[in-house]
Amino acid sequence: MLTKQFYHQMFAHSFNIPVKVEYWDQTEQTYGNGDPEITITFHEEVPLKAVMKNASLALGEAYQKGNIDVTSSVHHRPLQTLLTAAYESAGSFMKNPALRKFLPKQSHSEKKSQQDIHSHYDIGNDFYRLWLDKTMTYSCAYFDDWHDDLETAQRNKVEHILRKLNPQPGRTFLDIGCGWGTLMLTAAKEYHLDVVGITLSEEQLKFVQNQINEMGLQDHAQVLLCDYRELDHEPFDYVTSVGMFEHVGKENLGLYFKDVAKLMKPNGSALIHGITRQQGGANNAWLNTYIFPGGYVPGLTENIDHIIAADLQISDMEPLRRHYQRTTELWRNNFNNVREDVVKMMGTEFTRMWDLYLQACSASFESGNIDVIQYLLTKGPSGTGLPQTREYMYD
Repeated sequence: MLTKQFYHQMFAHSFNIPVKVEYWDQTEQTYGNGDPEITITFHEEVPLKAVMKNASLALGEAYQKGNIDVTSSVHHRPLQTLLTAAYESAGSFMKNPALRKFLPKQSHSEKKSQQDIHSHYDIGNDFYRLWLDKTMTYSCAYFDDWHDDLETAQRNKVEHILRKLNPQPGRTFLDIGCGWGTLMLTAAKEYHLDVVGITLSEEQLKFVQNQINEMGLQDHAQVLLCDYRELDHEPFDYVTSVGMFEHVGKENLGLYFKDVAKLMKPNGSALIHGITRQQGGANNAWLNTYIFPGGYVPGLTENIDHIIAADLQISDMEPLRRHYQRTTELWRNNFNNVREDVVKMMGTEFTRMWDLYLQACSASFESGNIDVIQYLLTKGPSGTGLPQTREYMYD
């Protein structure tokens, strides 16, 4: 009885749309006015102690195990709709610090960082190939047209980043956390730069090296299995880092931006692209446990303070929240289209876990709980080496 009372109190103010909850004892309750848009079904009771310790972790685990289902007759991404409604509700359990007491311990030593990267990115290229686009780009796309397909939008993103740097042929370029290499290889092939990409993922290393060989770029591109803190190389004219600083940890953010500065030549430029929270830094116990061990989303002012402390200046800053919402929605569509293949490859619980992850990301961007921001930085006065206006970025 106490458990049911707790859930009634928790759900009563958690959503800005009407939601029906079907409990494990065959009772049901609608929270909010009007016909329910979403139905939450508890097939088993989730222990009160676990929810009070950390609600997102307890409920996330219950969902991935199949103990909770979320359905809708009016929304085709029911989890995204439900979580968006929770993020947008001021009284939501998602915002209640009393239900976020537990967070996994984090370490960001070089060894632990490599282990964290392996746990997410070395699931296997075959898995990511199922639902990413042909560029194998696993970061926010950029939609020149909202109807662009995912591959077009990812190539747009790469071009948008490179145009911002205003790169000149023959100069040097570093991509920190190069992923499957689309950005660095485009810089080499189309912008005629001498490029280095670094990654901690052995699967990505093999993939990029094969791409370099197939494209005949051995004289202008190399990929290294290397922690950015240990890179022994002359400074570069241009540095990029896309979807990287979310992995370094709160305690290492300042050092990260100082290391970026060390890797830049005087008057060099860097384009740093990453998930940023405009309301301040945060992490999530479920994500840290199952998806991104060691992950931390920094706050906007937190990043700016570190940029200034690294003696860098901001030449341009662009929020791309809506673009990442659209990206994750297309990923989820692709993922759902190959769901049976994912189940055969990875199992049902893993498949439910990743579906929750993708829809939770979409909800977080949709609600403005998180953002993604591109920071164009210069090692010298802002705008050094760049045209006087922003028009060059769109030519």
